[in-house]
Amino acid sequence: MSSPHAIPGLTPEPAGEAAAEFNEHGAQRRLGGLTLKVFTALCLAFSTYQLVVAAFHPLSSQVTRSLHVGFLLTLTFLLYPAGKRSKLHRLAPADAALAVLCFALGTYHWIFEADLILRSGDPSTLDLVVGCALVVLLFEAARRILGLALPLVCAAFLLYGLFGQYLPGDLAHRGYGFDQIINQLALGTEGIFGIPTLVSATYIFLFILFGAFLEHAGMIHLFNSLALGLVGHARGGPAKVAVFSSGFMGTISGSGVANVLTVGSFTIPLMKRFGYSGIFAGAVEATASMGGQIMPPVMGAVAFIMAETLNVPYAEIVKAAVIPAMLYYFTAFWMVHLEAGKKNLLGLPKEQCPNPWRALKENWYLVLPLAVLVFMLFHGFTPMFSGMMGLALTAILILGAAVAARISQQAFRYVFWLACGLGAASFAKWGIVPVLATIAVLVAVVAMIKGGRKTLHTLKMSLADGARQALPVGVACAIVGVIIGTLTLTGAASSFAGFILEVGKESLFFSLVLTMGVCLLLGMGIPTIPNYIITSSIAAPALLELGVPLIISHMFVFYFGIMADLTPPVALAAFAAASISKESPMKTGIKATQIAIAGFVVPYMAVYDPVLMLQGDWTFAAVAYIVGKALLAVCLWGAAATGYLWQPLSWPARILATLGAGSLVVASTISDQIGFALAAIFLAWQLLRRRAQAAA
Repeated sequence: MSSPHAIPGLTPEPAGEAAAEFNEHGAQRRLGGLTLKVFTALCLAFSTYQLVVAAFHPLSSQVTRSLHVGFLLTLTFLLYPAGKRSKLHRLAPADAALAVLCFALGTYHWIFEADLILRSGDPSTLDLVVGCALVVLLFEAARRILGLALPLVCAAFLLYGLFGQYLPGDLAHRGYGFDQIINQLALGTEGIFGIPTLVSATYIFLFILFGAFLEHAGMIHLFNSLALGLVGHARGGPAKVAVFSSGFMGTISGSGVANVLTVGSFTIPLMKRFGYSGIFAGAVEATASMGGQIMPPVMGAVAFIMAETLNVPYAEIVKAAVIPAMLYYFTAFWMVHLEAGKKNLLGLPKEQCPNPWRALKENWYLVLPLAVLVFMLFHGFTPMFSGMMGLALTAILILGAAVAARISQQAFRYVFWLACGLGAASFAKWGIVPVLATIAVLVAVVAMIKGGRKTLHTLKMSLADGARQALPVGVACAIVGVIIGTLTLTGAASSFAGFILEVGKESLFFSLVLTMGVCLLLGMGIPTIPNYIITSSIAAPALLELGVPLIISHMFVFYFGIMADLTPPVALAAFAAASISKESPMKTGIKATQIAIAGFVVPYMAVYDPVLMLQGDWTFAAVAYIVGKALLAVCLWGAAATGYLWQPLSWPARILATLGAGSLVVASTISDQIGFALAAIFLAWQLLRRRAQAAA
């Protein structure tokens, strides 16, 4: 990715080079020739299939899920080689055969749908063979794309289902036959084709495609322009640009590592050029990018799985996440501001920063899909329908901009945009058909105008890249079904939940710490999605029994699953940032953990005071109080961590700030009074020092 704005002396590293050094999902083949054409055609077929399913629902839920998994496995075996020593410039014949086999297995539930329903619970020999093959190929696909950690965890659960009856004491289950295990995992909707796969095949894919369309349309350029124009000239401007740009990017992308590699290729070199250390620059970008998974309106894939699991509207998840997300980004911004003051780092010259309002005026149409998406999500529309309409509107606007650029007279241009708007708005009365008709007409017009092929190529690559980006998320959702199916069949989740309940009888705080530790430990080797699914299946019900509201208990494990990507020793976001900054991944991760302190504190505050996530009987006054308290705590923590406020802080002052912040976290009247008192003493002390230095 090239920088959208030329800044003298700075040549940002292209995203492709950074991705070549660090790839979150393993090495990919460099496809070319006929193989590339076939792969692109399959990606387009995958995206088209998902759009047809979203628009018209032509297939049953089970068939929709099985075909989705079939596409995922087919594309994975085509794109990802078997090992590090495999040749990346050509497709191995064995992988081509496995890809064909995977697609055939994906159609099995479609072809034999009625027969599978009739013999449900009593699988035939062919059913068992197909089920075994599907499980084995899924494990191999997950190994290639996600690494060994997650397949090993899933294999442990699978072995427990097969041989758990031989374990001692309460760990043992009553024993299940091989046919029962395969039937549970591969032939029903409790295992591989469970809720995570359903959500991947519906909501998640559409929102990934939505983000891909906006990226190809130039949304990253707009985000960088807005961030540079708004804060680029301020003190420590380059780092603040990273926070703003990554926060904007988080509204359309749920992948933290992808955000690092996309936005960080511009912001990290920019920060280093203006005086920030490589470690701090990488840590800021990693922290800001990981916040994208909790940043409404398009949060990470976990948010959609959570909504489906809890059977609540997606808007409820967004409502619970909005204040913590703002606190998270405020923390990153505050830490950057203090670091800039401590090192006296300046911003960019104002004449080198773009005009944000001009950038918004030139690309106003890119903001409309996000606005429509937010409106629909908060007015009762389902995430699937909202995502479909946001995606369709994005396509209409991209095509419309290409046509409008060829219309010379302003009056005709307004009439044209009005016609496009009416076509997009007609879904309210006549459904998706007129919207698709509007897109078809625009495609025909664009194909005939000069430069139209470039626009159509943009749409084509958006569809293909959306399918490609969906592979790791979809495979993770499918293989984690092995864990869900085993836990459902054996009831093993109750054992760990019982342990948490026992601890919680003595102290809720220690139960929360134990749950946090499990999330961080699992996050060392597996992505956020399976981390959330495992811990929410085991720990969240126990937290509910201890009086923690349902959404907050799930958000608690979700947040610490995200924090695991920043926490050493295995911190994927920090590793990705380090590949651009050319610094130590471990030191980058430690610094990112320090910057993201709110991500560790806010979940605890929400447990003790649910108003922070807008749960329970909340009022605006109560929300204002808890938010103000949280902001004050974050400011005190930031000053203590960096050792700077208006001037360098002594150790007694840092200890005082830490005690004040810690007191404000606990939701009790006495601790709040102590915290406010300590904060007042600290701030008065620093103000007096500042005046004394100014007078001197």
